[in-house]
Amino acid sequence: MSDLVRFGVSIENDLLEEFDTRIRTKGYSNRSEAIRDLIRGYSAEREWEEGGEAAGGIVLVYDHHRRELSERLVDIQHDALDIVVSNLHVHLSHHHCLEVIVVRGSAGAIQKLADQLQSQKGVSHCSVARVATV
Repeated sequence: MSDLVRFGVSIENDLLEEFDTRIRTKGYSNRSEAIRDLIRGYSAEREWEEGGEAAGGIVLVYDHHRRELSERLVDIQHDALDIVVSNLHVHLSHHHCLEVIVVRGSAGAIQKLADQLQSQKGVSHCSVARVATV
């Protein structure tokens, strides 16, 4: 048998009903798997908060017609070659591009890179998808 542990949880009925509705909508077959995913997500966030080894994706939307913005974004990534693994560039419209930058390294370095990219004039969206490397 595996190392599974059973435990009880006390929770208000209305909160449990809301949880059950949400996990059904997401396609979970049972509460246990949904709770395991919540705990995994919490653990990944803690890894980021503690500055540990992490991975993720930085998602940018920017106006590629903004003077020298594309070059600045590339230069910033080149200065972070120790954490930039890869990137994907997609043309959304005549003016806007989506870029996904895959990163791996310390959580602090990844967040610093995201902050540098987000602060560039012409970047309209920047978010970080955070995952632990475990």
